[in-house]
Amino acid sequence: MKVIICGAGQVGWQIARHLSGEKNDVTVVDNNPELVRRATDSLDVQGIAGFASYPDVLDRAGARDADMIIAATYSDEVNMVTCQVAHSVFAVPRKIARLRSQAYLDVVYSDLYRRDHMPIDVVISPELEVAEAALKRLTAPAAFDTELFLDGKVQMLGLSLDEDCPVLNTPLRQLTDLFSTLRAVVVGVRRRGSLFAPEPGDQLFTGDEIYVFTFSEDVGRTMEVFGKTQKKQERAIIVGGGNVGLMVAQRLESGAERVRTKVIERSRATAEKAAELLERTIVLHGDGLDSALLAEAGVARADAILAVTDDDKTNMLASVRAKANGCPLAIALINDPTLAPLMAPLGIDAFINPRATTVSSILRHIRHGRVRGVYSVGDAEAEIIEAEVLSTSPIAGQQVRDIDFPEGVLIGAIMKGKDVIKPKGGTRVEEGDVIALFSMAADVPEVERLLQVSIDFF
Repeated sequence: MKVIICGAGQVGWQIARHLSGEKNDVTVVDNNPELVRRATDSLDVQGIAGFASYPDVLDRAGARDADMIIAATYSDEVNMVTCQVAHSVFAVPRKIARLRSQAYLDVVYSDLYRRDHMPIDVVISPELEVAEAALKRLTAPAAFDTELFLDGKVQMLGLSLDEDCPVLNTPLRQLTDLFSTLRAVVVGVRRRGSLFAPEPGDQLFTGDEIYVFTFSEDVGRTMEVFGKTQKKQERAIIVGGGNVGLMVAQRLESGAERVRTKVIERSRATAEKAAELLERTIVLHGDGLDSALLAEAGVARADAILAVTDDDKTNMLASVRAKANGCPLAIALINDPTLAPLMAPLGIDAFINPRATTVSSILRHIRHGRVRGVYSVGDAEAEIIEAEVLSTSPIAGQQVRDIDFPEGVLIGAIMKGKDVIKPKGGTRVEEGDVIALFSMAADVPEVERLLQVSIDFF
């Protein structure tokens, strides 16, 4: 597949890393020659320095025979014009654009992106993706990572194992004997910084970080098995009333379970806008690092604090201060991935990386075959892929035990029709089934082959 990636920032570089690693023909375009040089020096890609929206630049990048263009520059307008030029001049079949401004994303104007208007096939909103990730963290406060699969019937949980975990030093195959009715599968383990897909005989140890698939109705019991307790979230404080904080507050207001929410915003104009758009949420104008203001917001009684300003250090310090004042759960928005190792020492329970959430969203629309979802694990070390099994797929009609998956791949759940089942060795995978599996990054190309990579995707 020939792909042009416009924008060589964090998101563009990460997408280029994924696709070039899978032997795709990738060209990176950016008006910053240094970013282009970084991409060409570190990845197996071609680079063009220039403005992505210029037809001559796209022509030099090979747009005439490109299969896909991904517009991920820092400018919404450049991304939109790039897709328009790619469609009108070069007839590029598939166009993906990252758009930040909520004005472009209002459902009232969704007709704008028709092929005869602004021909963008997929619009990715980083702020919407981050807000969704934040809400998922709040629904599973004891997990450091979480994502829904198979129409929301299966949940992936990232759990850190403490000394009081009841199943330490227990081979994974024995978990089925000990908890025969528990529908949960451990698909990934991070130990001393290294991530791997475990074997049935592997044991779990203190300090391990595990990724486990569980049925949504079994989340509470799964948490208990691995030594975690679930507490209903009744009070939350959001530091940052911009687009992300506002989206989260609006979703909490409209949710089935009532969560009393307070928003702290430093900008008066932004605070006033949030107050106008929120009905039951109290908006406080001030600095989220101000201990007096945090006390006024009731941080000692809050179940969670969500720090989502546009400044990483503010988010980290607000989270640390809230924890010091008795808030049990702190979630921080962190743009700089090099700060991630500081989260645990600072006592921050979970963090959201906009780059990772955006990369996962874009990958979902790149994969071949009948791929319905992709979730990037860690620093692009592995992926969780949800895909429909085609009749031409090599795994169709085979039992799980007979499928020649690489060692770094494990099936977490299978959906047959509307029913979801926990996979066993004798489970037969059939055409039309939807499977959710964990794959180490190096094994993704083989997974795509087994799921039947074909031009059918386009």
